[in-house]
Amino acid sequence: MNNLPANSGHSRGRGRGKKPNEELNRGLCAQLVQPSETLQARNVPEATGSASGGHQETRYPSVPLNPSSTDVIEGDPRGSVRGRRLITSDIIRSRPSGLITKSGTTGKKVAVQSNYFKLLKRPNWTLYVYRVDFSPDVDNTSLRRGLLSEHRNLFGGYIFDGTVMYCTTKFPDVPNSPYVLDLLTKSRAGENIRVMIKSVGIVDIADAQQVQVLNLILRRAMETLKLQLVSRNYFDPQAKIVLDNFRMELWPGYTTSIRQHESDLLLCAEIAHKVMRTDTLYHILSKSIQESDDYQDSFKRQVIGMIVLTDYNNKTYRIDDVDFASSPMTKFETKDGEVSFLEYYKKRYNIHIRDFKQPLLVSRPTEKNLRAGVDQLIKLIPELARATGLTDNMRADFKLMKAMAEHTRMTPDRRIDRLRVFNDRLQRSAGSVELLKSWNMKLDSALVEIPARVLPPQKILLGNQQFYLCDNRADWTFEFQKKPMFTQVAIKRWYVITPRRSLRETQEFVKLIIRAANNMKMHVAEPRYDELSDDRNANYSQSIDSCVAKDPQLMMIVIKTQNEEKYSCIKKRTCVDRPIPSQVVTLRTIAPRPDKSSGLFSIATKVLIQMNAKLMGAPWMIEMPLNGLMTVGFDVCHSSKNKNKSYGALVATMDIKTSTRYYSSVTEHMKGQELSDQLALNMTCALKAYREHHGTLPERILFYRDGVGEGQLHQVFNTEVKFLKEQLDKIYKSAGKEGGCRLAFIVVAKRINTRYFVNKRNPEPGTVVDDIITLPEYYDFFLVSQAVRQGTVTPTHYNVIHDNMGLNADKLQLLTFKMTHLYYNWSGTLRVPAVCQYAHKLAFLIAESIHRAPSPGLENQLYFL
Repeated sequence: MNNLPANSGHSRGRGRGKKPNEELNRGLCAQLVQPSETLQARNVPEATGSASGGHQETRYPSVPLNPSSTDVIEGDPRGSVRGRRLITSDIIRSRPSGLITKSGTTGKKVAVQSNYFKLLKRPNWTLYVYRVDFSPDVDNTSLRRGLLSEHRNLFGGYIFDGTVMYCTTKFPDVPNSPYVLDLLTKSRAGENIRVMIKSVGIVDIADAQQVQVLNLILRRAMETLKLQLVSRNYFDPQAKIVLDNFRMELWPGYTTSIRQHESDLLLCAEIAHKVMRTDTLYHILSKSIQESDDYQDSFKRQVIGMIVLTDYNNKTYRIDDVDFASSPMTKFETKDGEVSFLEYYKKRYNIHIRDFKQPLLVSRPTEKNLRAGVDQLIKLIPELARATGLTDNMRADFKLMKAMAEHTRMTPDRRIDRLRVFNDRLQRSAGSVELLKSWNMKLDSALVEIPARVLPPQKILLGNQQFYLCDNRADWTFEFQKKPMFTQVAIKRWYVITPRRSLRETQEFVKLIIRAANNMKMHVAEPRYDELSDDRNANYSQSIDSCVAKDPQLMMIVIKTQNEEKYSCIKKRTCVDRPIPSQVVTLRTIAPRPDKSSGLFSIATKVLIQMNAKLMGAPWMIEMPLNGLMTVGFDVCHSSKNKNKSYGALVATMDIKTSTRYYSSVTEHMKGQELSDQLALNMTCALKAYREHHGTLPERILFYRDGVGEGQLHQVFNTEVKFLKEQLDKIYKSAGKEGGCRLAFIVVAKRINTRYFVNKRNPEPGTVVDDIITLPEYYDFFLVSQAVRQGTVTPTHYNVIHDNMGLNADKLQLLTFKMTHLYYNWSGTLRVPAVCQYAHKLAFLIAESIHRAPSPGLENQLYFL
């Protein structure tokens, strides 16, 4: 591999694929010139990715991309349309053609406000699309813009992202030439640069691409508000919040997206915050040198995997290694000969590097780059790379998180005020007003109002035919202090493994568990104790082997503090080698302390509920109107040990109305591997378990697929669902059910930007929105199923991409809401159906701690709670 310095073509961010109804190419960032204005060339910060040429000579640095790819770049952290990729409309249409309505009717009607603004006027033009190449090539996007801007009088109104130009002027073809314009200009160094412009298409007023161009215009309007682009979004550095005690800044900003919704073009605007640490990686290096004997190992452990920001080009990179053999004095090859990193940054960015001996940071090319044939390593200078985001130690710092939460967890009324301020700035800023007016764009000043419904509260069924009608708190924890669980398993044989020094605290906690069990009319016998002389991993493994040989129902294992290595050792032993339900608790959690003495009984109650669930008891249940319904959740987690491995987990109910049992399975797959065959394999095993339990196949299957990014939706829709349905139909037809399998397949999206409010407050649990802000091409709805005590609640987006269950939208929404009540790790409602959370919990356990498939002997138990 060649070694390159950081440049506009190789940045990388942490972001995942975006969710369908929130992100329509919001990463696009372009220079935009109004039709009526003439601008001078600007010194725009380089923040928009590479502008690689088409058929071009090798340049430094080069970022060739797949020339046949035409999909929209949505996860690109640089915030631009990258070279060779044109904006296109590759929309997944999952709404059935025969669907009359996707709106439900059940529930109390209520009006909500959302974080959307209606686009009252849109441009009425046709844009011509041109490809712009430079010879010799210019790799700096801002320089490309400046060179093109010298000929702005020829173009009229235009948008240029560094490679593709959208222009209001149509240039006639030139005979015997592939270019409509072939211009000559000079670089700052006086070098002659040839600018070649080639016609590649048209964006018509009725074209879906127009919406994406509107996003470009909006982002240019945001630039006039003196906001700064950092990675994908715009932030306000002048309004930064300085947390001096933590060497950190919070930059407030906005996430925006214009998209065609049910009947109108709407702008979704959400408040965002960027964590900007004042430390550079050079500070971390200096601290490592001062505090550690092996500073190189210490520095590597701290920075590898970190996302950094380089202020000189406003880009983010992931640190994959540290090269201590290189320094800023190291030279690399360019088209003009060898040059050192020191000289490169001085000449290109006018930056004077102070420490000539510091090592270089290494960022490997992304998977997209590798597929495109780019294999160069990117080298970064520690003193020019600013640490971003939060480390695990920072997240564990209660004081820091509390200080951040005061600014980031905004109540609905504060969020609404901030959204209105943003709208007001767009409407009143001279530059923004002129820009939007010149393109015939106008935004409404009022938040969009939407008709919504609050679904009926659910009955939480407890033991002895008692129940609790769930209220707006969506929490029934205190009910277990006086009422029994729905089904309870008597715990007659169980072991407690604990370090000898922690024995007294452990015994006191066990007494609380037995007391809580007595209140619930559940039998829990006194356990046997196995005392460890010390807390070495080997002692835990040996103790587990010894206890399992005596055939207990369950074991509780006490560790002093949270320790990933010890936890992993215990879970591998109890989930793979000696399969048995296990409950791991930390001494910090169970030991009595003056500040939490009153809460210790509550902790004991929650531990008892988990133990009952792991032994196939059901702490509570809900009323289910359908017979023969299997609900399934599927999620994927990436391995923490091997980045090329992922684990897909499936959890299925065995018909909630007649059974409290579950089935779970996990399969390992390599990076880039299709999941279709594994989904079908897992579902085949789940159906086998269902048939063994009931003697027949389920009448209906309600499948929730989590962990799907925008880039994966096409694969899920066209591959996973199709293959799964084919395999299930074969199973059903072989069982004599000629109609095949009745299946609804729903994609669950949690990381979305939509918010809605009721009278400046959070909506009640069960508030569903299925019109106005939903998408015309989807069979979708939003649901708030949980209650939050701080900040603004985030709804969950459900996209029904296949459905032949025979149930209308109303019943699907109600079933989904019911399923959010059945997660036994929390006596309250969740953001997602319980089977989704179970699947995530299982996949996360395997990916983080076990790294292999668990024993089949546990597949009918919720051992992963």
